[in-house]
Amino acid sequence: MKFSDMKLQAMNAVRVYFVRNWTREDLMNTGEMTQHAYASLKRVYLTLFFAMWSFTSGSFSHWIWEAGGRFTILSSVASLLCLYFISPLRVRTRVLLLLIAAFSIGASIGIFAKYFFEIDQELVCRLLAPPTLGIGIIWFGSTFTRERSAIYMGSLFYSSLLFFSTFNASNSDYIDSHTAHRMLKVCIVFALFMGYVVVYSQEILYDAHFGEIDFVNRTLTVFFRLPGIVVHAARLCLGA
Repeated sequence: MKFSDMKLQAMNAVRVYFVRNWTREDLMNTGEMTQHAYASLKRVYLTLFFAMWSFTSGSFSHWIWEAGGRFTILSSVASLLCLYFISPLRVRTRVLLLLIAAFSIGASIGIFAKYFFEIDQELVCRLLAPPTLGIGIIWFGSTFTRERSAIYMGSLFYSSLLFFSTFNASNSDYIDSHTAHRMLKVCIVFALFMGYVVVYSQEILYDAHFGEIDFVNRTLTVFFRLPGIVVHAARLCLGA
C-alpha cells in the first residue's frame, strides 16, 4: 500500500470520527424513550456507574495505601487487551475485565497526574467522586421514568445538591479562599462531565434505533469518543 493511500485512509478515519449521524433535533429531543432504547441506556448507565466506582476506588486506594505502580499499569493494559479480544457474547467476563481495568487505571492515574501536572492525589479523588456520584444518581433516576428531561434535569439537580451539602458539611469549619478555589474546580469538572454524559446519552438513544447496543463497549468508549462527540455537538449548536 502506498503512503498516499495510507494517508488518505487516515484522513478519512479522522473525518468519520468527528462526524455523527444524529442531528440537532436528536440532540435537543427531551421526550419519552422507546422501550428498547430505554433498556439499552439503563444498562449503559449501570455499567458506567460500576466502572466509575471502580475507577474512583482505585484512586482512593492509591491515596491511602499508594497502591498504584508498575503492577496496576500492567494490569490495566492487560485487562484492556483481553477485553478487546474476548467475544462480546461473554458478557460477565467482559464486565469483570472492565472493572479490573477501571480500578487499575484509577490507581495508576495519580502517578501521571503528579508527574505531568503536579496535582495531589487528594484533589484527583475529589475530582472523581462527584462524577461517580452523578452517574449513580442518573442511573437511579432512570429506573423511575422514560422521560429524558426528567432523568437529566432531576439527576443533575439531586447530584449537585448532595455534592454541595456533603462538601459544606466536611469543610464547614475551615472554608477559606483556597478551599473555595478548589471547590470551584471540582464544580466545573462536575458540570462539564455531566453535560457530556447527557450528550453521550442522546447518541446512545439514537443508535439504539438501529440495533442492539454493546453496553460494555459503550462504557469503555465513553471517554474515547469525547472529542468527536463534543466537536459534532458544538457544530450542530453553532449551526455549522
